[in-house]
Amino acid sequence: MSDFLQLQGKRALVTSGTRGTGAATVALFRQLGAQVLTTARSRPADMPAAMFVAADLTTAQGCADLAAAARDRLGEIDILVHMLGGSTAPPGGFAALGDAEWAAELDLNLMSAVRLDRALLPAMVARGRGTVIHVTSIQASLPLPEATTAYAAAKAALSTYSKSLSKEVSPKGVRVVRVAPGWIRTEASVQLAERLAREAGTDLEGGQRIIMDALGGIPIGRPSSPEEVANLVAFLASDRAATITGAEVVIDGGTIPTA
Repeated sequence: MSDFLQLQGKRALVTSGTRGTGAATVALFRQLGAQVLTTARSRPADMPAAMFVAADLTTAQGCADLAAAARDRLGEIDILVHMLGGSTAPPGGFAALGDAEWAAELDLNLMSAVRLDRALLPAMVARGRGTVIHVTSIQASLPLPEATTAYAAAKAALSTYSKSLSKEVSPKGVRVVRVAPGWIRTEASVQLAERLAREAGTDLEGGQRIIMDALGGIPIGRPSSPEEVANLVAFLASDRAATITGAEVVIDGGTIPTA
């Protein structure tokens, strides 16, 4: 793999890189030769301090602190991967979402990327090179109204913002690409499947089937693994993808039907 794909000498900032798909991306980037800095609210015991910055990216101050640390530790940044995302909103449809819930979903899924881009892209543009990857979601076009209305709306906003940004900075040498995963088998998604299984009186496989049915089915019959999504992110970040910009690449096992 390294013969075909290399990130040797690249300096990368990957947000939310301590678990799930973020951790898989950090590991793969390092394997391919990149110098990687990542962030979360707290550092896991097995994460080297030299490659970690503690920051709350749902706040403007947290984004500013991370940007400053990234410039200090990496100098120039070649690859910026916005992996951070998720939902803390309660179930119950639109009526369960007050202003605080909406603001939290937007700060987590949209504004963290907007603020970091605003801080770090000018240097990429000045050098005339760099790659930004925004991790969106198929829920931008396939929302689940009972539980993910605000999350889906925030990811849709991230996708539109990313497309506009690509049109602005691609002529200046900076590529901007979106990766839209479907269901990924992470620790959090397994916990969700286990909860659904308990509520339905079934086993883990039954809980996973509930999730797949809610999505309208996954033709390949399973979720993606974090490592599979990381493979796509690494390819798009590499020089092998030098003419890919402004695109949204879906990795969902065929969940979204297309003509």
